[in-house]
Amino acid sequence: MEKSLYHYKAHVTDVYDGDTCTVDIDLGLHLTVKGEKIRLHRINAPELKGNDKQNGIKARDFLREQILGKDIWLETIKDKLEKYGRYLGEIHLEAKPGEFVNVNDLIVQKGFAVYKEYK
Repeated sequence: MEKSLYHYKAHVTDVYDGDTCTVDIDLGLHLTVKGEKIRLHRINAPELKGNDKQNGIKARDFLREQILGKDIWLETIKDKLEKYGRYLGEIHLEAKPGEFVNVNDLIVQKGFAVYKEYK
């Protein structure tokens, strides 16, 4: 089954943990979806509770430094199996004009998350 991929401008309003954030999505034509929760696609960060709490806090804080309060480019994939009904997303941040960083890859490269394939 092929996944549908959509591209949007968005503004990050909250970062819950190292792999979940909340965004306002610009749909164009003066339409905005506010407060949409996005689960970062292809990665898994430590949880904010339990034995890995300290690493979870570090991952959350790193992601907050990168994207909180910023405008991003968002690619979304609706995950029909995800129990919380969140969209899966790839987040791209403009580092320089015309040059983008994939934040999903960055958080893994910096050691705050790991790649994970969900089936």
